Amino acid sequence: MNEQTGQTEQLGLGRSGAAAPSRRRFLAGGAACLAAAPVLGAAGESSAYASTEDGQDVQETSGPMPTPEQVLRRLVEGNRRWVTGRLTHPHQTVARRLAVAGAQHPLATVFGCIDSRVPPEIVFDLGVGDLFVVRTAAQTNDGLVQGAVEYGAEEAVTPLVVVMGHQRCGAVTFAVDVLNRCATAPDHLEDVVEALRPAYEVAKPMPGDQVDNTVRAQIRLTVEQLRADAFLRPLIHAHRMHVVGGYYSLDSGIVDFFGS
Repeated sequence: MNEQTGQTEQLGLGRSGAAAPSRRRFLAGGAACLAAAPVLGAAGESSAYASTEDGQDVQETSGPMPTPEQVLRRLVEGNRRWVTGRLTHPHQTVARRLAVAGAQHPLATVFGCIDSRVPPEIVFDLGVGDLFVVRTAAQTNDGLVQGAVEYGAEEAVTPLVVVMGHQRCGAVTFAVDVLNRCATAPDHLEDVVEALRPAYEVAKPMPGDQVDNTVRAQIRLTVEQLRADAFLRPLIHAHRMHVVGGYYSLDSGIVDFFGS
């Protein structure tokens, strides 16, 4: 069964084609204007591109800012290429490097794990200037991380934020072991353990694999934190941004997206 089938539909993302205000004008209006802003997809211009099947970048054009649904579809398509080994490696040329040297318009912000086996640009078959990426051990969140995600929203109003955890996460495995033994981790590793304690407590009574349950709980809790963020919330309510979770399988390479 293809786990990616219907992933965009289950998230309930908006399908409006109205035009969105430009980034600078949009941000200048403040929270009150954000709450009253038109639905997703309206006026502002954003750098857009497509790639041919052989991986050659098509000339960039200015056009409507993509909707969260369109960006999610792009990530699903790129992930499918990664899973099947049909990578196109878009935006990994000298020309692309020069094109984005003066300004950037990333499609999405990905908040993921530092694990070396989960590089977002490769997992989604994207390139330079396509993603804002924030990575910590098991997507542990704090004020600095929250600020980094807010920066992505302020700098480019990225339509989509993906919180991506993964199978057999080493940080979660470590934290679960420490908490099960009622032990104390050395130095700043204890900060990681404590940051994962809420997910651990949610997952502890669940049947099945405790580590995997904790990974999924951590994804969902982090999605909830970001959706409640004072800066991001008006963007979400104005249908300018969506925050979703993603679970990456190390074995298959598939990212399973979910919205709650």
